[in-house]
Amino acid sequence: MRILFFLLLVLFTSGGMTFRENSSEAELANLDNKPALQWLTLEEALVKSKQHPKKILIDVYTDWCGYCKKMDKQVYQNVAVVDKLNRDFYVVKLNAESRQPITINGTTYRFKPEYKAHELAVALLQGELSYPSTVFLNEQQQVMQRVAGYIPPKDFLQGLEYIATQK
Repeated sequence: MRILFFLLLVLFTSGGMTFRENSSEAELANLDNKPALQWLTLEEALVKSKQHPKKILIDVYTDWCGYCKKMDKQVYQNVAVVDKLNRDFYVVKLNAESRQPITINGTTYRFKPEYKAHELAVALLQGELSYPSTVFLNEQQQVMQRVAGYIPPKDFLQGLEYIATQK
């Protein structure tokens, strides 16, 4: 085991394998040249949507949620889904258990221990905390649709096609 570690160390430091120090995280996560989603904070998505109107998809997740991880691996890395989302939506990840305050339009949302969730997640999901949940906002930044649970890529793509055409 030590020999294998040593060989890898030698390869990295001797130039046998190259590692680009200035690579972005997105580039490193996407070494096989698949398209990647450009995840934003909700604040960033709202600003961008005001400048260039698009619908907003909010992925409400938790770190412990197995189906949230399955959505990340099977749905949010699916090439057709990624292409559709990058073209027609701003995408946001919202950790429902985040302890960081989030200010939207002058209102600050915080983690609430009594809910074991962030106030913004509670508001977006109307108190029905189920993970993963996907929330769609229209170009006027109003909730269009809430969808709870894991959705397979094919079904998710069909839903995106429908949502993208709605006003």
